Amino acid sequence: MRPGIHPESRPVVFRDRAADALFLIRSTATTSKAIEWRDGHTYPLIDVEISSAGHPVYTGTARVVDSAGRVERFQRRYGRRAALRG
Repeated sequence: MRPGIHPESRPVVFRDRAADALFLIRSTATTSKAIEWRDGHTYPLIDVEISSAGHPVYTGTARVVDSAGRVERFQRRYGRRAALRG
């Protein structure tokens, strides 16, 4: 790596506001906010709207779409017309 061209990577706390979860990871992101972590050190704080802690795909709370109900509703609305024309 060439020196002086890459941003500085440092520990940063990301806070998921929806799930009220905190993550301490390394990042190059900048912010003016700070928070005291569990170890007593102060780290930059970045608020995010969604993370793996609150995202339905990662938490297993994703909704299952009732595709059979949609097909039946479509058949009720349009299926008979198509059969009468053919």
